[in-house]
Amino acid sequence: MSIADDSLDRRMKMAPPPLIIIDMQVGMTWPSSGVRNNPGAEKNIQRLLEHWRTQHAHIIHVHHRSRTVGSPFYPGQPGIEVQAPFKPTDSEYVIEKSVPDAFANSGLAEWLHTRQIVSVVIVGVSTNNSIESTARTAANLGFKTFVISDACFAFAKADYDGVQRTAQEVHAMSLANLDGEYATILSCNNAIGSIFSGA
Repeated sequence: MSIADDSLDRRMKMAPPPLIIIDMQVGMTWPSSGVRNNPGAEKNIQRLLEHWRTQHAHIIHVHHRSRTVGSPFYPGQPGIEVQAPFKPTDSEYVIEKSVPDAFANSGLAEWLHTRQIVSVVIVGVSTNNSIESTARTAANLGFKTFVISDACFAFAKADYDGVQRTAQEVHAMSLANLDGEYATILSCNNAIGSIFSGA
């Protein structure tokens, strides 16, 4: 292990990484969003949120604000509201984004660097869009990145060849894109067990 790796490990053990919850807004629950996978994702996100709060660890809420008139996430539309179980407390950090990547023009990287934070845990929606985009940037910026596989979900869509893919296929391919190169993929149980034990 290099000196840099040892320093990173020591800082991670001192404080757990922030939990970043992406786009858990009302519009994501509407049938118009499409057919999805991971029906238990919300309960797992709630478990993680409650655990992070119990541990007094950093929590970051990311909310999408679309620039497209008519989008469910355009300002003033009901879809932009945060789902009740995921409403931030006054002590939790909230950022807004208008593109999938939560780091783009948001000040998130600066917020993390100011606090000497070196790792992040990412959950929310959708796996192949905002989750994957944010995780790639986090890794490229040097943050040790964890994505929780059963605390995010995707929607069915056609691939570039026009072949219709299930939501689970889209989700699994997105996680495969990230695994090892950009992020460590964990389950909800493993995240609670390993991240807070310093393992």
